[in-house]
Amino acid sequence: MTSTPPTDRMTEDTTAGLFRLRDFRLYISGRFLGTLAMLIQSVAVGWQVYDITESPMALGYVGLAQFLPIVLLTLPAGDIADRIDRRIIVAVSAVMEAAAAGWLILLTLTHSGDVTYFYAALALFGCARAFMAPASRSFVPLLVSAVQLPRAVAVSSSSFQIAVITGPAIGGGLYLFGPVLVYALCAALFLCVAAAFLAIRTRPPVGTTGSTVGALKRVTAGIAYMRRTPIVLGAISLDLFAVLLGGAVALLPIFARDILHVGPEGLGLMRSAPAIGAIIVNLLIIWRPIRKRTGHIMFACVTIFGVATIAFGLSEDFLLTLGALAIMGASDMVSVNIRSTLIPLATPQPMLGRVTAVEMLFIGASNELGEFESGLTAAWFGTVPAVVIGGLGTLGVVGIWMWLFPDLRKVDKLSDVKPQEPG
Repeated sequence: MTSTPPTDRMTEDTTAGLFRLRDFRLYISGRFLGTLAMLIQSVAVGWQVYDITESPMALGYVGLAQFLPIVLLTLPAGDIADRIDRRIIVAVSAVMEAAAAGWLILLTLTHSGDVTYFYAALALFGCARAFMAPASRSFVPLLVSAVQLPRAVAVSSSSFQIAVITGPAIGGGLYLFGPVLVYALCAALFLCVAAAFLAIRTRPPVGTTGSTVGALKRVTAGIAYMRRTPIVLGAISLDLFAVLLGGAVALLPIFARDILHVGPEGLGLMRSAPAIGAIIVNLLIIWRPIRKRTGHIMFACVTIFGVATIAFGLSEDFLLTLGALAIMGASDMVSVNIRSTLIPLATPQPMLGRVTAVEMLFIGASNELGEFESGLTAAWFGTVPAVVIGGLGTLGVVGIWMWLFPDLRKVDKLSDVKPQEPG
């Protein structure tokens, strides 16, 4: 079966036109609830593990436990997303996430003091995310027209950021009543995600690659395409190295408890601050999408992200910290919006699942592996120096990538970006 053919409603380039599409509404709802549950759970797990261990390295292992399954499974998951109904993949993955939340409930009720079991539950969660990400992120181009895609990406990102704003605050507030309540809510939300995607009527195209193409070649096709497409390679790798060095989310519990002394409620606000900045920028993009000088804007915003990271690391004032985090979120969201629009436009649809898998692998590295890097450097150099060094590293990456990928820097209009032949 194939995806639903375009209609007049699918070509109306307005926000109202997008929300007239039933399947797009279901997609946005599922994405929102899944992100909300993930962020609620992350606040609770981070606080609970740090409360048990009081170790920055333990927080690093929280990210590593989720990242390792992503490394191992994301590329095969991208191949599967191009060969099996993506709705089913997302639904099964969401059920796995609910099972991981149930495991965390069991560990809490049994008063387990061995954080190894928490890492095991997070590894299961990482496995689910590895399969869900390529299937769900490559869904948007099937639901809207090419004309609507930039605005649809911005709307999708806005729903994501609203969840990021509310999720940590809900997680921090509910944690006052105990982690069991937090994990139970997350499990219920993950099950709602499964129901939402199963209700989508659009049938994604299923690959018809014959047996003459080996599994390894299919799985690595996304990497091969990315390597011969400098714009795609530059956009994905810029996010990897900039956020890998500049991300400091894993260290927020230390800032909240030991530096700023604001408790779990403050931690929730700190986790929400980047999303507040991001949602403000996203609303501006929905109102007026980026039309010109796209490459220059992308590099400029990653530079701002690095400077704001340094300011966050040096701040000893809670309000100043929230402001720096908000600027980090705002600048990062511009980069994310450009990348999330550019990659589908530069990639043939039959390969989008596999290319998206490579993108998600890089994003996972920049987030989960970045958390491990932050915990490691904090253990070596101290919390504040680790954040400052990371921000300086981000600025260095911007300069190097502008030199290595001039085609990306010179991108003007996204509408001019076309896919190469997949051969």
